[in-house]
Amino acid sequence: MSPRAVVVGPPGSGKTTIGSLLASRYEVEFRDTDADIEASAGASIADIFVTDGEPHFRSLERAAIAAALSSHSGVLSLGGGSVLDPATRALLAAERVVFLEVSLTDAAKRVGLDNSRPLLLGNVRGRLKQLMDARRPLYEEVATVVVDTSGRTPEDIVDEIVKALS
Repeated sequence: MSPRAVVVGPPGSGKTTIGSLLASRYEVEFRDTDADIEASAGASIADIFVTDGEPHFRSLERAAIAAALSSHSGVLSLGGGSVLDPATRALLAAERVVFLEVSLTDAAKRVGLDNSRPLLLGNVRGRLKQLMDARRPLYEEVATVVVDTSGRTPEDIVDEIVKALS
């Protein structure tokens, strides 16, 4: 079993919105590994970061992604930092991965001052730019398809993904 598509990208790229719409288009289930982690840990991602630290969170994330890749046939959305782990990137090598690219301006507008994102606390725009710059090569490494989401409607983005994955 393998997902129909795996959606990756930085915070604010639209992974949940686009992933949900893509799943609807394909008439399959949508699954978000961040939600899986929160359900299994019984805590929010922000609380896991504060209480147990990022290395512990990344370990939980790696396990959640491995489980989802082997058991989910719908559309799967991964957390923005999931590509930081080399083992996770190796797991993604055999998958249809959609990298949702986004401009800093659009990402910052979408994220706003969301304090549930622990890696963006403080100067949101500055931290977002750092994350996007550092992770872009990793998103590109795992991507089967790259789609720019900036200034576009979700429906237009999904149309492009469906066409590219056909």
